[in-house]
Amino acid sequence: MSDHDLDPQLLLLRRQYMQLFEPDFLAWPPSKFLKDVDVQKWLYKHLFDPSRNSRLPPESYQMRVLKQLVAKIEKTIEDTGQDEVLGELVTCFTSFISGGTPYKFDAAQGKAYVTFTCIPEVHHSDESHAYNDASDPTITLLERRHLVLGSRITGFRTWEASLHLGSYLLTDIGSCLVRGKNVLELGAGTGFLTILSAKHLQATHVTTTDGDEGVVTALKENIALNDLDDQEKVRAETLTWGHDLRGTWVQEDCTRYPYDVVIGADITYDKVAISALVLTLQNLFDMRPSLKVTIAGVVRNAETFQTFRDECAYHHFAAEDVVFEPKSMRQQKALFYAAAVPIKILSISRPR
Repeated sequence: MSDHDLDPQLLLLRRQYMQLFEPDFLAWPPSKFLKDVDVQKWLYKHLFDPSRNSRLPPESYQMRVLKQLVAKIEKTIEDTGQDEVLGELVTCFTSFISGGTPYKFDAAQGKAYVTFTCIPEVHHSDESHAYNDASDPTITLLERRHLVLGSRITGFRTWEASLHLGSYLLTDIGSCLVRGKNVLELGAGTGFLTILSAKHLQATHVTTTDGDEGVVTALKENIALNDLDDQEKVRAETLTWGHDLRGTWVQEDCTRYPYDVVIGADITYDKVAISALVLTLQNLFDMRPSLKVTIAGVVRNAETFQTFRDECAYHHFAAEDVVFEPKSMRQQKALFYAAAVPIKILSISRPR
């Protein structure tokens, strides 16, 4: 199969797969298409061949996807003398079974590579360009999703509001928010938005923060994983909200890289932490009155999200909704996330 003959559905499948999209909801090409030997070769090369892909999903996930793929191919085979499942796919499948790979991702897998495709919104409808391994702009993160379970620490995986805000920043209007700017991220978690801003959106400098030291350690690993481990471009530090920032490293950092923009996503879910968050925003506005703040949140609890709005109003901040509706999962072509629950983006400033 030549790159020019590549079906866009294969690209979509690979993007979903590398992001560890739930296997039961993958956008599979038609089964009759899958039995083509050249298609199977492409799928093995780009989804399962470890010699060509050093950052594949965990084997448990690969196993679940490969099981579905083999079943779909076998279902369409009419002439066993001519049509068959590619030998490499069969060998890979057999290897997973003999190795005892579990069907579901569990704590034993530890860290898992998750690769996000970061295509500007304007390009989503145009998949006609030739494909090669480096054509898609991507971010690869090591996530520890099992650590989120049963814990109040949520920074080890990338959540929906981060992906929604990322989708907005990839638009022409959204990208202007960070391009050529000094950015501060609050509650950065895995670092998706930080890395997107520094790696693909031409931010001048990004200071990225989280309140948990373990999360910040993992955040630094992800920054290095994306070749951004240069403090002249990205700096990662621990920041606890609610404390006076005068005389701290934040004030020194803001003097060196005067913050233009503050971003944050999925940081308004805890009513207890909201007052501390807004107090930190007030301290940042004191240092940089012209600061622009953009915060995205999944409205899992309308009362909690309203509490954040009320706190902003109490401190005389202007908080306006950014009109950017999430696409349904069937319409998403790059960053994939659930949109059943409302996701809001707020633009916050302090009138002079």
